[in-house]
Amino acid sequence: MALPGISKTHQKLCKLRNLLNPNALPSLIFTRSLIPTSQPHRPFSTNPHNEYSLTSEHTDVANGLISIFTKQPFSPENPELKHFAPLLTTKLVETVLNGFNSWKLAHLFFTWASKQYGYKHNCYTYNTMASILSRVKQNAPLGALALDIINSECLMTPGALGFFIRCLGSVGLVEEAIFLFDQVKAKGLCVPNSYSYACLLEAITKSNSMDLLEMRLKEMQDSGLAFDKHTLTPLLGAYCNVGNLEKAMKVLGKMSERGWVDAHVLSIIVVSFAKKGKVDKAYELIERMEDHNFGLNEKTFYVLIHGFVRESRIDRALQLFSKRRKWGFNVDMSLYDVLIGGLCKNKKFEEAWCLYAEMKELGICPDVGILTKLISCCSDEQEMIRLLEETHEDMDKKSIIWLYNSVLKGLINMGSADEAYYLLQTIMGKKSNSTFEVDKLLKIKVLPDTSSFQIVICDLLKTSKLDLALSLFNDMIQIGCKPDVLICNNLIDGLCNSNRLEEGYEILREMEASGLEPTHFTHNSLYGCLCRRDDVVGALDLIKRMRLHGHEPWMKHSNLLVKRLCKHGKVVEACKFLHDMLQEGFLPHIVAYSPALDGLMKTHEVERALHLFDEICVRGCCPDVVAYNIVINGLCKAKRVSEAQSLVNEMMMKGLVPSVVTYNLLIDGWCKIGDIDQALLCLSRMFNEDDERKPSVVTYSTLIDGLCTAGRSDDALSLYNEMGSKGCAPNRITFMALISGLCKCSRPSTALVYLRKMEEMEMEPESFVYVALLTAFLSESNLPTAFEILKEMVEKGSIPDPRDKNHSVVRDVIFRLLADDRSFSSIKALIANGSFPTINFSEFGIESLQPTNLPLIGNSKAEILTLKLQII
Repeated sequence: MALPGISKTHQKLCKLRNLLNPNALPSLIFTRSLIPTSQPHRPFSTNPHNEYSLTSEHTDVANGLISIFTKQPFSPENPELKHFAPLLTTKLVETVLNGFNSWKLAHLFFTWASKQYGYKHNCYTYNTMASILSRVKQNAPLGALALDIINSECLMTPGALGFFIRCLGSVGLVEEAIFLFDQVKAKGLCVPNSYSYACLLEAITKSNSMDLLEMRLKEMQDSGLAFDKHTLTPLLGAYCNVGNLEKAMKVLGKMSERGWVDAHVLSIIVVSFAKKGKVDKAYELIERMEDHNFGLNEKTFYVLIHGFVRESRIDRALQLFSKRRKWGFNVDMSLYDVLIGGLCKNKKFEEAWCLYAEMKELGICPDVGILTKLISCCSDEQEMIRLLEETHEDMDKKSIIWLYNSVLKGLINMGSADEAYYLLQTIMGKKSNSTFEVDKLLKIKVLPDTSSFQIVICDLLKTSKLDLALSLFNDMIQIGCKPDVLICNNLIDGLCNSNRLEEGYEILREMEASGLEPTHFTHNSLYGCLCRRDDVVGALDLIKRMRLHGHEPWMKHSNLLVKRLCKHGKVVEACKFLHDMLQEGFLPHIVAYSPALDGLMKTHEVERALHLFDEICVRGCCPDVVAYNIVINGLCKAKRVSEAQSLVNEMMMKGLVPSVVTYNLLIDGWCKIGDIDQALLCLSRMFNEDDERKPSVVTYSTLIDGLCTAGRSDDALSLYNEMGSKGCAPNRITFMALISGLCKCSRPSTALVYLRKMEEMEMEPESFVYVALLTAFLSESNLPTAFEILKEMVEKGSIPDPRDKNHSVVRDVIFRLLADDRSFSSIKALIANGSFPTINFSEFGIESLQPTNLPLIGNSKAEILTLKLQII
């Protein structure tokens, strides 16, 4: 947004294009001399301490009124009040209001005064009351006070209006502030000036409504008012609050040009950079501030250190912390706590220890919180002991337990879970193998609390030491320590993941006996185990129990159960489970219905699957593309392709976009029933879709096979060539479909060309491809080529297994080649070498066989057997 009122400097804005460049940023801000931090405006009131003092007579009156209203019970009919009423003046009312310690008494007096004859509140008494109410955040009476100003048509100075607006803004009453501003202006009760607008802009920043802020800024410009520092500072802060640093830097540039940048303004930018994670830029700006003798205030100093630590930039936090003496800040333990905590989190123990030593040198006694942070990140037991030796003898039991727990955490962080377990046993007073005598260092005997057990039990479960965790849980119950939900949930989850369901239920009973309410995690851990066991009855019983607790079964477990049931052929049982879930008030997700639909289709229960699909839609569970694809696939396999096409049209009407799989299923279905034109129509529709639904290699392979089956080999070859031009590379399936298809179309020579291309691409065809070539070449009486193909099959080990239907075809080819003089000797040699292990001539002596003795193809099976060939 171009800032209204400063468009005359438009050409200078061009110089600000690199504002966000870290190198350009400091030079922009510090090119002009900077003014000192501004002092806040004084309250716009007639407070006697600010301008003049009341007479002694008026002081007595003020004290008298305060006494009457403070004395309980208060009565508005008190005769003394009638004596004081005629003496009321606005400055007297201000004094009385400021004399109350209770906002309620002040408000009561303010209301009483407004009803007295001859007296009327002015803008200063309203502001005094507003100041009191805003300090204690009494929004309702403060909002009513703003309406009273409007209704009473109280005249206001621009400064007084601004002050009241700030009071409203400070408690978030932004709409009330805007309404008051507009009404006062519209009624002619005040002519707002730059300060009034600055206060309004400051209030609007609380709502982060940049459109409203920019509109009011333009309104101010149109009123002929000039911008000043107090106008642009709220705008700067607002842009920073919404994270628009680019516009914030433009505002800062304008303020810098006019010499309006001070420490407060720069602090706004620095804090904003820190909040956005731009820690380095924030720190660079801090250093530039130092160069110009500007320092941060103490509040900003603390905020930035906290922010830097939160962003895991402990390095910058420590650098800023080192400047504390230069700026004269007295740091306290809370700041050391934050820094030590950050260092421990980042595993910088030595630096944390140095800060700890610095604290002691300064005479700052570390609290238990700091000690626990340090102990938790110790790298060995000796470091823990050093810290424990620093503890005070007068620590209470709660602090001792905190330290125990930090030692347990520290041992676990060091990977000594067993030692933590033994130490916890020792703390309970049991004999153990612990070598860590922490109880002697702390000298106070205490029992561990729930957190102590939680620390160790949860870690034991993470390291798969379930039985040890259960043992500790039992110890916990025995000493009267009440478990919490986290411990019980983790134990139940661990037991269920180990298929120890009965023990999981036992923990649940223990949990309920302790008065703990099971959570959705509790129940779903058990539910998941039941589903993995295919226990439909148990799962439904638990679902009923979950409904009573307001818990919903997790979809992933329900889906798993349905999938497992369908996988084991229990499709009907899976459908019944889904129906029973619905009866209990839980609508299964479509993902759970999908395997049930698929199971019905695979068992040829097409009508039942369609009925279930319709029920799903009626119940309000919208089927997704996957569910539609399952049903479409089933219909296509049942040769009901027209119904499948109707289903595709339906899903499109519902706003679902068919996937590539959807189109591939339809194309395959049309090809299978011989309607190749419909299949090609589907292909053309895919080209009209976006890139995510472009034809895939499966699409082309299916169509190539379909075209060849329909005798349209030329179209198949054209489609193969088009496939490459579309950037879709053929795969092994494509080549095999094309080669076998060309053989069906009596084009074995062309098919052989593509076999060689396939081999060049290092793809191995299956045996049926060779068989197709053999059959096609034999049908053309091209025996030499057929023999070469057979020999290649032998070399690659592609001879079909006797159980393969193509085995008999290969056998017939061998007989045919034996009948040919050109291939007889070679076939004889292959048989002799055992290349065809299922054909044996040894009993009859193959040497006596001559090609002229062999029958021609076409003889009956009985005649072939007379050759004394034994087929094994």
